[in-house]
Amino acid sequence: MKRAESADLRPPAPVLVVDDHPLVREGLVARIGAQSDLQVCGEAADADEALRLIRLTHPAIAVVDLALRSGSGLELIKRVTESGSGPKMLVVSAYDEALFAERALRAGAQGYINKQELQGSIIDAIRRVLRGELYLSAATSQRLAHQALGGQPRRHGIDALTDREMQVFSLIGRGHPTRKIAEQLHLSVHTIESHREKIRSKLELRTGAELVRNAVLWVLENTG
Repeated sequence: MKRAESADLRPPAPVLVVDDHPLVREGLVARIGAQSDLQVCGEAADADEALRLIRLTHPAIAVVDLALRSGSGLELIKRVTESGSGPKMLVVSAYDEALFAERALRAGAQGYINKQELQGSIIDAIRRVLRGELYLSAATSQRLAHQALGGQPRRHGIDALTDREMQVFSLIGRGHPTRKIAEQLHLSVHTIESHREKIRSKLELRTGAELVRNAVLWVLENTG
């Protein structure tokens, strides 16, 4: 009996919400705040603000979108992981889990959930990651297990792009010009142009116009 009472007296786990859409943040904050064992300790729309709040509020877990107002969720996860003293990281994204879950795990995340599944799964996902478990859909877990048993398949097409190239490709598909992409990712215009050429080569696209068209179609197909 005393052990149960002691567990009930534990303070709620602090949760940081990182998403560039105000309505999504509002929904996450409301849902998390309604739980007695969880408490939102801050909200951020970009990577720099998220890092500032992590240092200030010491969250136990950060719920992070991949597409942020500046910077990117993947880079944020890598920086937090490299620090060795940050919170656990759960990705909540509109991007296709089949394409991005493995990238997120390699960056240091402990879970990945698609935004279409938020209402029924987000609280369970947060609690499981806090317990030290990995949270993925059944399909992604099975695919990663299959890869581990059968070896890594040859990477091609979109899957052959590096994390940075995927960020650039996604921003191209969202209509951002080269200079704006450079500003958002804190890189030079020359570097972004180099990434564009590498992406075009890997996807076997002949012109810049084909690159833009394919990027736009990819964003529409993979983020709803």
